[in-house]
Amino acid sequence: MSRGWSKAEVEATVEDYLDMLFLELSGKRYNKSEHRRNLQSKLNGRSDGAVELKHQNISAVMIEMGIPYVNGYKPRANYQRSLLPDVVSRLVSKRFDLHQMLAVDVEESPSVLPQFDFNAVLEDPPKNDKVSEGEASCSFKNINYLEREARNQAIGDFGEEFVLAYEKERLERVNKGFLADRIEHVARTQGPSAGYDIRSYNADGTDRFIEVKATKYGKNIPFFVTQNELKFSQNNANRYFLYRVFELKTQPRMFSLSGNLALHCHLKPTEFMAVVG
Repeated sequence: MSRGWSKAEVEATVEDYLDMLFLELSGKRYNKSEHRRNLQSKLNGRSDGAVELKHQNISAVMIEMGIPYVNGYKPRANYQRSLLPDVVSRLVSKRFDLHQMLAVDVEESPSVLPQFDFNAVLEDPPKNDKVSEGEASCSFKNINYLEREARNQAIGDFGEEFVLAYEKERLERVNKGFLADRIEHVARTQGPSAGYDIRSYNADGTDRFIEVKATKYGKNIPFFVTQNELKFSQNNANRYFLYRVFELKTQPRMFSLSGNLALHCHLKPTEFMAVVG
């Protein structure tokens, strides 16, 4: 039977995690293994695997708070809900330097679209770890930085340009250059009312309706969809694709979801319309 983590151990681990996140957002190089070794000297004989899992648990809490996670620590939601969320929210609320960095980072976009290796771009979607089903019992009323980044139009534009380049190369590789020439950037020609961003084609010439969701952060960052986008995915399920572009600023990659988004995603309301009277 595994030993429960003490409050002091959790606090030391969260503080180390937030230090790494700050360095990452600052663009500074750091060594995760060195951080782990230094942290283990403050813990009660915790193994490398135990520390890794706790970092992944912290990542899950960060997402629930609307904050990006440390790259490489895939969110895992099987954590101490009675202790970890409270410690994370309390320590995050004290890190004004981190909030200042986040406020700037979510508004910044790449100045130049990074080059990419076509053969290494497409990945499998994240496995369903039920990361987003729980609600962290956090007392800290934080700003949702992930939502702010999702509303950054410049990041969205870069994501669409990335997908346009990918789609053109995909069709050219199967000798369908004439279809590549017909790809339409619908987000610009029709606007958001269309319900999708790019009209591309399958190799047989049938339509491929693509919605693009882009982030500078990791693969497991949640994305936001409108009612119009969800409805379009349902009404055009056999021709609909969502391309999730991630790590856009450094080494962009993506995964795709096809068909009705409700069948792939846990959909959680983020806003309510309030009518008085």
